[in-house]
Amino acid sequence: MVRKTRSQQYQADDDLPATQQSVNELQQQIAALTTAVAALTARQTPPAHPRRNDQLSVHDDTDEDDENPFAPLRQQQQQHQQQQRRQRRNYDHDDSGSDNEHNDSSWKKSFKLNFPEYHGSTTAEDLLDWFVTVEEIIEFKQIPLDRCVPIIAIQFRERAAAWWSQVKTTRARLGKSKITTWDKLKREMQKNFLPYNYDQLMFQKFQNLRQGSRTVDEYATEFFKMINRVELKDTEQQLVMRFVGGLRQQIQFTINLFRPDSISEAHQQALTIEAQTRNGFSAWGTSRQTRAPPATTPSTPVGTSSTNTETAIVPADTQKQTRPPGFRCYSCGETGHRISACPNKGRRGLLLNEQNNDDDDLVEGDDDPCDEEELVADSGSLLMLRRSCLAPHSTSQNPQRNNLFHSKCTIKGKVCNFIIDSGSSENVISSEAVNKLSLTEESHPSPYKLAWLQHDNDVSVTKRTMVSFSVGDSYHDSLYCDIVPMDACHLLLGRPWESDRRVIHDGFHNTYSFRFNNHKFVLKPSPPASTSPPSTTLAASPSSLLLHRAPFEAQMKEAGMVILLVLSPASSITPSVPPQLHDLLAEFSDVFPDDLPAGLPPLRDIQHRIDLVPDAALPNRSHYRMSPSEHEELRKQVEDLLAKGFVRESLSPCAVPALLIPKKDGSWRMCVDSRAINKITVRYRFPIPRLDDLLDQIGSASVFSKLDLRSGYHQIRVHPGDEWKTAFKTREGLFEWMVMPFGLSNAPSTFMRIMNQALRPFIGKFVVVYFDDILIFSASMAEHVLHLREVLSVLRRDQFFATRKKCAFAVNEVHFLGYIVSDRGLSVDPGKVEAIRSWPRPTTLTETRSFHGLASFYRRFVPQFSSLMSPITDCIRDGKFSWTPAADHAFQVIKDKLCTTPILALPNFNAVFELHTDASKSGIGAVLSQQN
Repeated sequence: MVRKTRSQQYQADDDLPATQQSVNELQQQIAALTTAVAALTARQTPPAHPRRNDQLSVHDDTDEDDENPFAPLRQQQQQHQQQQRRQRRNYDHDDSGSDNEHNDSSWKKSFKLNFPEYHGSTTAEDLLDWFVTVEEIIEFKQIPLDRCVPIIAIQFRERAAAWWSQVKTTRARLGKSKITTWDKLKREMQKNFLPYNYDQLMFQKFQNLRQGSRTVDEYATEFFKMINRVELKDTEQQLVMRFVGGLRQQIQFTINLFRPDSISEAHQQALTIEAQTRNGFSAWGTSRQTRAPPATTPSTPVGTSSTNTETAIVPADTQKQTRPPGFRCYSCGETGHRISACPNKGRRGLLLNEQNNDDDDLVEGDDDPCDEEELVADSGSLLMLRRSCLAPHSTSQNPQRNNLFHSKCTIKGKVCNFIIDSGSSENVISSEAVNKLSLTEESHPSPYKLAWLQHDNDVSVTKRTMVSFSVGDSYHDSLYCDIVPMDACHLLLGRPWESDRRVIHDGFHNTYSFRFNNHKFVLKPSPPASTSPPSTTLAASPSSLLLHRAPFEAQMKEAGMVILLVLSPASSITPSVPPQLHDLLAEFSDVFPDDLPAGLPPLRDIQHRIDLVPDAALPNRSHYRMSPSEHEELRKQVEDLLAKGFVRESLSPCAVPALLIPKKDGSWRMCVDSRAINKITVRYRFPIPRLDDLLDQIGSASVFSKLDLRSGYHQIRVHPGDEWKTAFKTREGLFEWMVMPFGLSNAPSTFMRIMNQALRPFIGKFVVVYFDDILIFSASMAEHVLHLREVLSVLRRDQFFATRKKCAFAVNEVHFLGYIVSDRGLSVDPGKVEAIRSWPRPTTLTETRSFHGLASFYRRFVPQFSSLMSPITDCIRDGKFSWTPAADHAFQVIKDKLCTTPILALPNFNAVFELHTDASKSGIGAVLSQQN
């Protein structure tokens, strides 16, 4: 820096005004020049983005502004440049944004992505996956949610298309607006295609989700799937606890030590623990991966080993050795002391499995020498005979290989059979043994049901008893046993007894060894000879069915168990057929098949139509709960109908439940609860014949034949196009009928129309028809053969089939519609008479109505029936039960009258009738009679 002299400084002070003026002029020129340069620069192509150095250089130069005389000009120039940069940046952004939008639009147009089709699947997962796909496409194509419904609805097919058409029609009829938003369409589809309680079922399934035998990956996959299905409001920590809580207990304990913050972290930790458990070592216990063998000489192996494979790693040569003597600390892992006296309390090891360690502490002293006693079956007379349902047998190589453990014990001085069965979850005693031994019963603390002791029905277990038994002279034990009716044995020792006594089973010798009261016992099974069938067979002489006592007792003493086989000849009662009809029935044997032919019946002129009330809401009912045996019977019948082609799987929008109804022969008939569909069905008005009119047509006939069609309803087709209206639900799925089912409102009318059309030439002459019961009557046998041939010919022509065992041919007396029709006239069914005779006095309104209905059915057999029945009628008139003495008297009188009914002669419309009248001041009367 050049130092100025004082004279020079004075001269500079004098020239200061001139210099300031020059500076101002120079600043004006620079500003004008800057403006020109900026205009010229604006015409050039601006850079894409300002560099970072621009701002840094501006910042670095600010320190010199205080001393620079051109600082104001420089700051003005910098502000102008920054404004130009912002303009260029905005310009570049606008250009790049428009270019990006153009490129993005072109990129999207290059993909032909359409909405997937939906066919109305009844599987909830299919619908939810379809929702996800549709929403992904809507988001990708940026379709407004209020304009996407028509595009989506184009992809509806089959059941979904029918449902959508119905929804639009219904909303238009009710004056509602169209569905225009995706959210509204989604809600409507969920109401129709998802189960009504789907959310509850999914939440319950999610609540009960456990790993079980699955791997961690399989459990996690199911867990994440359930999260997507269930709408939860849980926090992240709550979801982590749900995930960890469903893992196996061993993995839970380890994960809880690390306190994961997210499901992903918990998942990874669970995978690591599972891998370490599977490989047999622990990553946290690397300082002690193996257990050193004891210094002392190991004892002789006892032939048993632990079945748990999830333990810490053990060398192969030490796995065959027995447990080292002494105690082992669960804190530090050292031997010689317990955890309460551990000198290394500050150091703890983490073990993957500590369940086996508990056994080491609990069974200390097992290796102490003790006397081993073998226990064989007690001897003596058995408490009772039993039948053998376990099919024991022996082989020459190993007599016990195929047998359960059978032996005998003593209970209250009586020798009883007992079985040891590890498959039984409870100790069980026979109810018959409890009664004969007079054991004290008490209520079971946790009642339950068994389904394996008796195959025909479930057994309710509500009682238990304390059983004190002994085997041999040394083993005396007591335990609680549940009381059930069974015939396999008297006493069954299950898993509770095996667990409490720590029993070890030798499968080859079929023996059970355990320690009890400082004694080691070995239970040995009874010899196969005592459980196998006796070599000597006791048979009655051909001429006699009596079994003598002496040989029976001798065989009992020799074999210990005797199986009695009693044969009862089956009586197959087939109605006798007159010789005149043998050739006829043989000729038409195809009309009486053992079962309906497979396939659909022919499409006749009349089919069953189902016309619904216009604009009626379609029903959708859930299936009924049934017992397991009823569900199995229903499943079998549905599979049989599917095999025959009578039903098929359905996608119908309406459905009603199926149920079972008992038949007269004890079997079950599957019916459909069609009340909901019947409410919206247009009723036919085809007349159903009156019972009185049918019986009057029989006249003076003396020979009768009755034909019963085999499943008559199933021999009639449903009108094509109406099958979906017959859909029904079971636990296995949704099905629809191809043939006419039971329970539809117009089914009787359809059946009578077809029967009248087929048998119209014969009805009223020698045939009366009431649904599937066809009664053929004739005055003589020769005439009857001709009539029967004509009817069978019509059945063959129209492919109707009858049940041979329910038919009667050429008889003088036949059961028909609750009456006995004979050549003498009409009488009451004896079965109904017996029911009336044993009918108890009604105690409720329902019982009174039942008796009133049965008695009214036979009112023609009781003179002045209305007058006699009026006191009982008064009891049910107001809908309240009020049994009066007059009603009780009428009840007894009606029962006596119906039990002693006369035989009513049927009128002969070819003869002359006589009408006898009578009149008085109080009334008139008349009697119609005919010469007999």
